[in-house]
Amino acid sequence: MKKENRTKWILTVLFLSFFISIAMYLVSESLIPKINMYFGIVVILFFIGLSIFFDIIGVAITAAEETPFHSMASKRVKGSTHSVKLLKNSDKLASICNDVIGDVCGVVSGSAGVLVANYISKTFNLDLTLVILITTALIASLTITGKALGKNIAINNSEKITFRVGKFLSIFNKRW
Repeated sequence: MKKENRTKWILTVLFLSFFISIAMYLVSESLIPKINMYFGIVVILFFIGLSIFFDIIGVAITAAEETPFHSMASKRVKGSTHSVKLLKNSDKLASICNDVIGDVCGVVSGSAGVLVANYISKTFNLDLTLVILITTALIASLTITGKALGKNIAINNSEKITFRVGKFLSIFNKRW
């Protein structure tokens, strides 16, 4: 990658992650204080699941081979051309899926976890530091375990996952 393109890509990732972080944080920050503890936990699990989901996509796209998709594209199979485009940009997509979205979800789920921990601490009269420690450890362990399991799924099903993402994207973008 040329230095000019690399600099442009780095700036794109910087701004993309910045604005996605703000958007996700505002959503979680505005929802969680207004809801009960149980819905707050659901929101945290949603962000953990979203992080795992995009990590699976990022790993699958980097692990998949292009050859079967070229064959499908020559037969005009819907989504195959999009899949080839995904694979040609696998480094950038992995960065967005695994790093930008995954890390932002991690930060947001951690922030939401602190809000839920605060609620739990006040409701049950528990030590806030201990509740935050346990909550953040649970969030981290669920995220790490989910991503570890997801990587295995992504590697073993890389072509299938890549094709499904390509097929999904073909619904929205007919140009490719």
